[in-house]
Amino acid sequence: MSEETVPQEGGADARPKGLLQQMEELMAALNADLSALDADLQSAGSQERQAGTEGHAE
Repeated sequence: MSEETVPQEGGADARPKGLLQQMEELMAALNADLSALDADLQSAGSQERQAGTEGHAE
């Protein structure tokens, strides 16, 4: 089931979210995901550089 078909929380009295609010929430979630991905990539790159320098030590 897609997010568009999920009923809004808060019961019958809750107002549906506006498009701008939905977009802001999606952008915040995307930004958090991208930040986590960047941290993972930075960590992986750092580990590769350390492994590369250890292999060249003679």
